[in-house]
Amino acid sequence: MPQIGIICGSQRTPRAGDQITNFVHSTIQQVSSNTTIHFIDIAALSLPFFNEPGIPSKILSPEDYTHQHTRAWSRQISALDGFVFVTPQYNWGIPAGLKNAIDYLFHEWKGKPAVIVSYGGHGGDKAARALKLCLEGGIGMQIKEEMVVNLAFPSREVLKKAARGEDLELDGSDIWVNEKADIIAAWEEMLRLLG
Repeated sequence: MPQIGIICGSQRTPRAGDQITNFVHSTIQQVSSNTTIHFIDIAALSLPFFNEPGIPSKILSPEDYTHQHTRAWSRQISALDGFVFVTPQYNWGIPAGLKNAIDYLFHEWKGKPAVIVSYGGHGGDKAARALKLCLEGGIGMQIKEEMVVNLAFPSREVLKKAARGEDLELDGSDIWVNEKADIIAAWEEMLRLLG
C-alpha cells in the first residue's frame, strides 16, 4: 500500500494553511482507499535553518547526517512513496520553512512523484512554479503539469479571513468546489506514476 505524505507548508501564526491542507486531505481521502496518508506539518517539525555540514546530494543514508533532527526527518521522508505539497504564496515564492525542510534532504525526495497545491489571492501560481522548479528540476521528483493545482481565494473577504487565520468554513461550503476535481485528478495521476 503506497505511503503518501501530505505536507502543510505554512508556518505562519495565525494561519489558514492547516485548514487548506485538511481540505485537500479530505478531498483525496474520498478516492484513496488503497493508500495511507501521513500528515506532515512543517511548523511542528521545528527544523533549524539548514545546518548540516555535508551536502545532501552526497549523503546516501539517514545515519550519515550529523544532526539527530536531520536523521529523523530523513527517516520520515524515506519511508514515503509520494507527496502532496500544500503551500501558500509569499512574495511570488514559497515559505522559507518549507524550502528549508526540502533543502535538508535530497535522495529521500529524488524520483518520487508529487502533487503541488498552492493557494493565495490569485491562486499562488508563482509559488507553485517555484516549488515545481525546485522539486522537479533541482531534486528530480516527478511532477506532471496536471499534478499542479492553484486555489484562488474566491473573494477579498475569504482572503482576509485566511490572513487572520479565521475559520474558512471549507467543510460543506462552495469554496473550491470546482477545484476538488482538479485535486482528485492530480492525486490519481500521482498514483499512476507509483504504478
